[in-house]
Amino acid sequence: MRKVLVLEDEANIRSFVVINLKRAGYDTLEASSGEQALELVRANPDIRVALLDVMLPGIDGFEVCRRIRADNSKIGIIMLTARTQEMDKVTGLMTGADDYVTKPFSPAELTARVDALYRRTGGEPVMDDGIIRQEPFMLNTRNRTLEKNGQRVKLTQVEYAVIKMFMDNPGKALSRDEILEAVWGRDYFGEVKIVDVNIRRLRLKVEDDPQNPTYITTVWGYGYKWGF
Repeated sequence: MRKVLVLEDEANIRSFVVINLKRAGYDTLEASSGEQALELVRANPDIRVALLDVMLPGIDGFEVCRRIRADNSKIGIIMLTARTQEMDKVTGLMTGADDYVTKPFSPAELTARVDALYRRTGGEPVMDDGIIRQEPFMLNTRNRTLEKNGQRVKLTQVEYAVIKMFMDNPGKALSRDEILEAVWGRDYFGEVKIVDVNIRRLRLKVEDDPQNPTYITTVWGYGYKWGF
């Protein structure tokens, strides 16, 4: 069962989202508050993707995202926001979201984003096997985990896809567009800036000094390189 959580306090918007996801073959769980959403996540560990509205009474979408991420790195998270300020998008991604959709959005766009993220969160089988070692890192492609100096680095599934792309291409400069297409998909509707924010988030997890990165280095005006 392809299970998706929809957190939206406006009933008409929530109904619109749910109807279109059901048409696309998803089993939906509905929440009208952050508290209710967190309860549903705890009670349904098989939820693969969560759509979280940002503006909510009580616990807002950013806080719901933080709390989900504290316990679950596997679930895919898309933020729904009516606000267009750049800072809101960055805040959502830095709290652990994988993507964001700005209202108003079309059913086709939303379904495409959910489809793409569902694939990346392991909702469909991945034919991949083996270990990639690049000291001090070890990437296990069987269980999709990363270790640094023998310690597990907690990654979201999108972060895993980015780090795997880097470790598959050590020393190669990868453009932002290459990373976007490989990780988010050719049909991704959003902005290439999502790559930069995810790189910033990854650096906080893998670098000894995120302000002076040595593993994920910037190729100015182009993209990034895994520094091996």
